[in-house]
Amino acid sequence: MKTLKLRIKDKHCKVLDQLASEVNFVWNYVNDLCFKHLQRKGQFFSAYDVAKYTKGTSKECNLHSQTIQAVTEELVIRRKQFKKAKLKWRVSNKKSARCSLGWIPFKKVAVKYANGYIQYGKHQFKLWDSYGLSKYTVKTGSFVEDSRGRWYVCLVVDSPKQEKPTETKAIGIDLGLKDIAACSDGTVIFNPKFYRQYEQKLGIAQRAKNKKRVRALHAKIKNCRKDHLHKASSMLVKNNALIVIGDLSAQKLVKTKMAKSVLDTGFSALKTMLTYKCENAGVLFEEVSENFTTQVCSSCGEITASSPKGRADLRIREWRCCNEKCLSLNDRDINAALNILALGHKRLAVGISLF
Repeated sequence: MKTLKLRIKDKHCKVLDQLASEVNFVWNYVNDLCFKHLQRKGQFFSAYDVAKYTKGTSKECNLHSQTIQAVTEELVIRRKQFKKAKLKWRVSNKKSARCSLGWIPFKKVAVKYANGYIQYGKHQFKLWDSYGLSKYTVKTGSFVEDSRGRWYVCLVVDSPKQEKPTETKAIGIDLGLKDIAACSDGTVIFNPKFYRQYEQKLGIAQRAKNKKRVRALHAKIKNCRKDHLHKASSMLVKNNALIVIGDLSAQKLVKTKMAKSVLDTGFSALKTMLTYKCENAGVLFEEVSENFTTQVCSSCGEITASSPKGRADLRIREWRCCNEKCLSLNDRDINAALNILALGHKRLAVGISLF
């Protein structure tokens, strides 16, 4: 299964805002109901227990009954996930700084699709169908709002079966900041530095307190980065049968002085995209420890005195192995990618079953 996200035309925003307000009312009611029951009885309500208290709500709130169920189930799931007796209120007031972005969940029976529009209850919402929804079977979904007030419909659909990959190539990928990724075959995915391109304009808009412009710039940066990463990940999956990647942690690096560069690069999102795209395309995907992959010479397999070590040697982009039998000239990132690929082959050798 996969999720499709399609833009709904702006003329439907008022109707969707009203429906989202009703969803927030249901969420807050169920949230308060569950908390009060816990205080009185010392027990948590399940989604099934809440159902009898929300009976008839769909008529009063102009929401589909499946939406009421979906809201209740989501609240119970998040309450267990975050281990809290009471979750945050959802705020509908657009002028409030704590206003919640619109959200209207639904199940399969609540929507119908035909001729470029999606029907929810008595409402028909026109959208830009860039995927050809008639080819898919919808399982579940939701209407969601972004920070600029634009509405989208997210649909979980059955993904068509993919043909077995015809490519036989295998690559290792070294993630980084100067370039997003360097591959063992010499391919380099450059880093356009999206945030830094718009940093000056963003600062001007923030000082002028132009919130609309700030949101637009952030959306542009996000969309440009996502587009670049999607194209890069699709290219890698299409051209290879095995992808091995290092376990570089963005979560750890954002705590250092390199935080801005780490977040601007978005290599964590690239790793996520490769994970699900490889699964969908039938391509093998492995994540290995990249400890010492920069220092080890990919030709002789030794760590020599000339190897770059630690953060202090980040400026070293090329180095020559000082092993007398080797003396190979190594590019820092491609050398690491070759070592990552070798580690991936070692791991696969243990787990491959014989038929």
